[in-house]
Amino acid sequence: MVSWSGHIVPFIVTVAIWFIATGLIAWADNRERSTFSRSMMIGGAAGITGLVVILFASLSAEVWAVYLAFIGALMVWGWHELSFLTGAAAGPRRGPGDPSLTGMARFRQAAATVMHHEVALALTALLLISLSWDVPNQIGATVFVLMFGMRLTSKINLFVGVPNTTSEMLPEHLAYLKTYFGPNRMTLLLVLSILGLGAMTAWFGTLALAAPLGSAEMVGASLLTTLALLGVLEHFFLALPFRDGMLWGWALPRRNAAGAQGRN
Repeated sequence: MVSWSGHIVPFIVTVAIWFIATGLIAWADNRERSTFSRSMMIGGAAGITGLVVILFASLSAEVWAVYLAFIGALMVWGWHELSFLTGAAAGPRRGPGDPSLTGMARFRQAAATVMHHEVALALTALLLISLSWDVPNQIGATVFVLMFGMRLTSKINLFVGVPNTTSEMLPEHLAYLKTYFGPNRMTLLLVLSILGLGAMTAWFGTLALAAPLGSAEMVGASLLTTLALLGVLEHFFLALPFRDGMLWGWALPRRNAAGAQGRN
């Protein structure tokens, strides 16, 4: 039986935060570089606050604590995303790829563009796992690890090649990353990624439906179900002719204005 408070409200909360937070991060990293230091200060404060929130909420298994840990995990994640998209923590390589490279040589060069960011994400995931290992509420660590896994599969798919590599939200100072994208093609890896995330979504959904009505377990599983479903959707975007600007064009005012001037 579908519950309003246990299933629908968590779905609405997750989608709303995903939409607004993605837009705000895109807005911040597409502004002038002179604003990046202030954005990183705000993002860093939010990330540290999110970590404290996760630790506090992890001590309780109540519904409010599940929501709090979920929001805290997204705050920490947003800090990492902002640091990557502003270029503060990307990788040692900050230039276009060598088109003559193939195989492992191409992979090593591509990995060097995001290495610092991926290491930071992995260390944060390990930190959250260790801090949440034996506590009543583990939703914060679970959310962060889930998002890390989904983001990693999307990056690998982009490297291998996907039908749709359009990324209007990628800031201009990171445009060189597009040179590391694979050819526009459908691959078995993308199909398996979508199927795997779909199976994970179904598993979380089964947990949400089986949990006691109105319980923290139901809310937590519903939040994870929606988050995994959004991951499936984002992977579908790699296969379909979808434009980021269709949803988040409002977050790219400077680029849209420049594009309009270029067309006139």
